[in-house]
Amino acid sequence: MVLDNFDQLIKKYANLIVTTGINVQEGHTVHLSVSVDNAQLGRAITKAAYEKGAREVIVDWSDDPLSRLSFEYQSKETLTDVPDYRIEKMNYLLKHGASRVGIISSDPDNLNGIDGEKIAAAQKANAEALKPMREASQANKISWTLGAAASPEWAAKVFPDLETEEEQVDALWDAIFKAIHLYDEDPVATWAKKDKTLTTKADELNDEQFVALHYTAPGTDLTIGLPDGHRWEGAGSDNVRGERFMANMPTEEVFTAPDANRVDGKVVSTKPLSYAGSVIEGMEFEFKDGKVVSFSADKGQDVIEKLLEQDEGASRLGEVALVPHESPISQSGLTFFNTLFDENASNHVALGSAYAFSLEGGTEMSEDELKEAGLNRSTTHVDFMIGSADMDIDGIKADGTRVPIFRNGTWA
Repeated sequence: MVLDNFDQLIKKYANLIVTTGINVQEGHTVHLSVSVDNAQLGRAITKAAYEKGAREVIVDWSDDPLSRLSFEYQSKETLTDVPDYRIEKMNYLLKHGASRVGIISSDPDNLNGIDGEKIAAAQKANAEALKPMREASQANKISWTLGAAASPEWAAKVFPDLETEEEQVDALWDAIFKAIHLYDEDPVATWAKKDKTLTTKADELNDEQFVALHYTAPGTDLTIGLPDGHRWEGAGSDNVRGERFMANMPTEEVFTAPDANRVDGKVVSTKPLSYAGSVIEGMEFEFKDGKVVSFSADKGQDVIEKLLEQDEGASRLGEVALVPHESPISQSGLTFFNTLFDENASNHVALGSAYAFSLEGGTEMSEDELKEAGLNRSTTHVDFMIGSADMDIDGIKADGTRVPIFRNGTWA
């Protein structure tokens, strides 16, 4: 059974991505990354962008089986040799201030069983080669958004109890559409309201200017320092052209950058993490003076080990995000095995690079200045989920006063 009015829903989704996600204006260049399995959505986004006045839409098609074959048969040397044409393409996109759309649909276990050394080396090489694009995105020099589309392999992971592939894919599309409020009469208006609500919450936290956050939950007792001048952000951001965009669709978080040198204690993950083509479960980390000093995982420990070795900043935090346990995605009861969704069901933190806009004046700072201010610098950024209905969070002020922020997994 195909979802009712699926073709119209795809058009509505494409319009939401183009209008609210990246806010296409006359003369914009748009860069779209999407799987060949979701060509219908790719074409709909392209058409919607042109109808909004885009100058050009550049599409990169991906395919899980081809990606796996590359890692199976190519040598480590080939995988880490980033060709010049990819650098030139990145430079072209940056020159034209291209707005970027990434549609996620990959099988969470696509690279399971592949040599982890190859995966880690390839990720590091690509991250280093494409560093200017990452820095531009993290400083809001360009507009960008991440969305999702259903695929049979991903749907089977989320809905293993449904009998047929068609039922599984339909169920995943339905869950995606609910998470992004596509069934609302006017999703664009719904997102404008969400942006206002989360921005208000971020403003309240900015007024407090806590020096640290203290997390407690079963297995977790963690203190995260916050740098002077840190800025909490809500759903939307403004690029250098003053255009509003939504980096993640869905989103339920407010977030900022921690002080990469002031994280101490232990923390456990509360949801699986899909990373590097593998699913990682049951993670535990111990931090001292900002750095991971010990870690373990029930599944995928070797993948986490290689992540932490990627560079010096990979073993420090670059983001801290607050999401109430009663968020719509959490209340769905689903584990998506996809960070874009699972991070919006739970408080989470990220190993790796911080966003420059999370610091007052940060977008105009050099990499060295950001690091000096306490913002982590790295070639990676990997979120993992730590929240639950049992989590309490206190904000700590400069005079030692403690203010309840979360109690029993929700805003205090």
